[in-house]
Amino acid sequence: MKKLFVGGLSWGTTDEGLHQAFSRFGEIVEAKVITDRDTGRSRGFGFVTFAADEGADQAIAEMDGAQLDGRTIKVNEAENQGARRGGHGSFRRRR
Repeated sequence: MKKLFVGGLSWGTTDEGLHQAFSRFGEIVEAKVITDRDTGRSRGFGFVTFAADEGADQAIAEMDGAQLDGRTIKVNEAENQGARRGGHGSFRRRR
C-alpha cells in the first residue's frame, strides 16, 4: 500500500473527483481532499492511497504536472508523519 500527496487542487475538487482521476492506475483504498475544519472548504491538497505500489508509482509518473479541474497538480509519495517530526515533538521550551 502506498499513499500519495496531491497538491494544487482546485477548490471544487471533491473526494469522488480525486478518486475518479486516479482510479485508472489501480485499486484505490482511499481518496481524500483535505478540508478546513471551520469552513469545510478545500485546503487545496489531498491524499490518494493505492492498494499496490505499482499503481501509485505509475500515478506519480503520469499525474505529476497534469491538469485536474483546471489546475496543474503536484503528485508525490506522502511523507510518513512520524518521520517528519524527527522526534522533537515531545520537547518543551524551558522558562
